[in-house]
Amino acid sequence: MQDASAYRLLFAAVFLFGGAWPVTKAALADATPLWFGTFRVGLAALVVALLLAFLGRLRLPRRQDRRAVLFLGLFQLGGFFALTHLAVALVPAGRTAVLSNVVTYWLIPLSVLVLGEQVSRQRWLAAGLGLAGAAVLVGPWAVDWSDLRLLAGHLMLVGAGLLWSIAIVASRRWPPESPMLDLLPWCFALGVLVIAPFALLLEPGGGIGPGAWPHMAFIGLVAAPIGTWCVIEAGRRLPGAVSSVGFLMVPAFGVVVSALWLGEPIGWDVILGGALIVVSVVLAARG
Repeated sequence: MQDASAYRLLFAAVFLFGGAWPVTKAALADATPLWFGTFRVGLAALVVALLLAFLGRLRLPRRQDRRAVLFLGLFQLGGFFALTHLAVALVPAGRTAVLSNVVTYWLIPLSVLVLGEQVSRQRWLAAGLGLAGAAVLVGPWAVDWSDLRLLAGHLMLVGAGLLWSIAIVASRRWPPESPMLDLLPWCFALGVLVIAPFALLLEPGGGIGPGAWPHMAFIGLVAAPIGTWCVIEAGRRLPGAVSSVGFLMVPAFGVVVSALWLGEPIGWDVILGGALIVVSVVLAARG
């Protein structure tokens, strides 16, 4: 049985990040995607830095921590959020939550190839069920694949999942010696350096309007700093097969919130997809 605290971190991440996608979608009624993503990551960096300064723990990363900071900052917080915030303007919020968090098809093979993890037959089955549930939630049969904007949005989300998976594997291959909380300001700062140039280039007249700031406050002050810490720690502590399947609960929760709040359609696909994901998580945890 894995560390119970790692599962608590996983469920906290599910709650915060699952709810963050519908909030982001609602915010884009009065904000442009990349500027919203830039401010989201920047505000999270400021919040964590102030907290660490108050605790007397704000310091530069040690040499042994720098590789993890680079991978997490550039891939998970920079590249991942750049791609997902571009995609959320093109793809429904529920589908964005699904595809961006489906790291199963990347994380398990990378964990086996790079980390040498042994994956049991039951966890392979769990991964298959989880992917089937994600496929049902996405509903590819209902997507107009001739729409190049939709196609580009979906490809961005698949790429975002790959970047996230690389960051998780790297943080486990070269684990930092300092507590992850102490490294978050620098990870977020690198994320800003990745996203901000895209915002300046692609959204020169963009920004965040008054109606989007309440959404930004929730995401920047709560969901981004706390959720990111939970995600990174859960990914480091749990086997790749378990964490990748567990992260599928994020989109399942996101789809439900999107349906209830934004009025995105809910039907048999949401029910069946959610059920498959729940079963897959249980199998992975027990396997």
